[in-house]
Amino acid sequence: MGHVLAIDQGTTSSRAILFDADMHVAAVAQEEFAQHFPNSGWVEHDPEDLWSTTLATCRAAMAQVPEAGIAAIGITNQRETTVVWDKVTGKAVYNAIVWQDRRTAELCRSLREAGHEARVSEITGLLLDPYFSGTKLAWILDNVEGARARAEAGELLFGTVDSFLIWRLTGGKVHATDATNASRTILYDIRKGGWSEEMCALLRVPMTMLPEVRDCAAEYGHSEVDLLGTSLPILGVAGDQQAATVGQACFAPGMMKSTYGTGCFALLNTGPDPVASQNRLLTTIAYQLDGQPTYALEGSIFVAGAVVQWLRDGVKVITRAEDTHALADAADPGQDVIIVPAFTGLGAPYWNAECRGAVYGLTRNTGAAELARAALQSVGFQTRDLLEAMHADWQGQGGQSVLRVDGGMSASDWTMQFIADIIGAPVDRPVVLETTALGAAWLAGMRAGVYPDMDAFGREWHRDRRFEPRMDADPREALYARWKKAVAATLSV
Repeated sequence: MGHVLAIDQGTTSSRAILFDADMHVAAVAQEEFAQHFPNSGWVEHDPEDLWSTTLATCRAAMAQVPEAGIAAIGITNQRETTVVWDKVTGKAVYNAIVWQDRRTAELCRSLREAGHEARVSEITGLLLDPYFSGTKLAWILDNVEGARARAEAGELLFGTVDSFLIWRLTGGKVHATDATNASRTILYDIRKGGWSEEMCALLRVPMTMLPEVRDCAAEYGHSEVDLLGTSLPILGVAGDQQAATVGQACFAPGMMKSTYGTGCFALLNTGPDPVASQNRLLTTIAYQLDGQPTYALEGSIFVAGAVVQWLRDGVKVITRAEDTHALADAADPGQDVIIVPAFTGLGAPYWNAECRGAVYGLTRNTGAAELARAALQSVGFQTRDLLEAMHADWQGQGGQSVLRVDGGMSASDWTMQFIADIIGAPVDRPVVLETTALGAAWLAGMRAGVYPDMDAFGREWHRDRRFEPRMDADPREALYARWKKAVAATLSV
């Protein structure tokens, strides 16, 4: 019974990874699902796609190692994505509104102009931005026929994707979430550790819709036998970026990790006390164990790997994502092309939902190579934006200068070397790149008693490669200055 099944429900695909007793990957299954864009700036998923691909990948991973004894399930999920469903039938009343969705920009602006943002930040650690779940939930209640009346009558439930999956896996017996996902809703008081009546009243959200909030390693019920062939305890839950923080063993205050997937998310562990950002970062819960939250500063970039997908699927200058590395190497050093990938606005530290992407420095000779280099460099520039804001907030409190990286894009040596160059600090890539799933698996396995405690788990973290900065200070600062100028121009349009 030493295996743990990790569900990693992401933005573009669902994955199930089976980890063995030594926390090594024993089996992987993955399925992509459709993205829906009904209007400009809107992004939706069909909740049934999230469920069916999760169930299918769990079954497929388990089938690869049929003799494995599974001790527990751990769940990690795309955060902020919002689902509202019927508490009897389990059917969603509307598509899941994805974290990337910007439809509530006007609501956020009106709340900000009414002077509510300071209070929102004080209670929740967040900013008024369409990114977070609360305004998405309010939109569903206000725009789906009958939804508000049904919610006020106690007929509807709200949850982020983890809650929806838990509800489905347990046959509707458990409506719960963990503290990390709750802390991303604009409805949760991160200091008091409970749903905020004041925030719910501000967004007109009936509190009866909200899930019970539990630790990241806790009892979340058992899966129904007919789903996976056996009843398995769900013992670990964390939002994807917090799960990656756990999987990277960033347990000491001052440790930082950055995950590169569709977006990029950097977290700095600040320990048992929340740090209020003066640089428009988020104060969030990194993980919660035994009722005690550990906090983090977080910077969120909406477009990282997605800029390479845009080159491939949008402007079609590449056929495979990995083609960008050779192209970037071949780019004309005399061209200074900058891509600001604000496809859905800019996240931290700018938080501008209305601005859109731009390309600067085009010449008649600009081609695929220069665009590929600019796309990869945009990830490094945005990473530096985040780290500079973090260091300003964390000044004088110690910490490490090394950045631990993970996620699919961290496999790109070219990109990781540029990040080290532009931030002027080492970048460490771990042996296990599946750190998000590993974090969820460790939470569940630790709770089940089959995986080591935090200290032992931290000692088992191993580095695959360290990228040391090679760029001199003068060209580094000149290049970053061009980026800042391009961002300023983008924000001014």
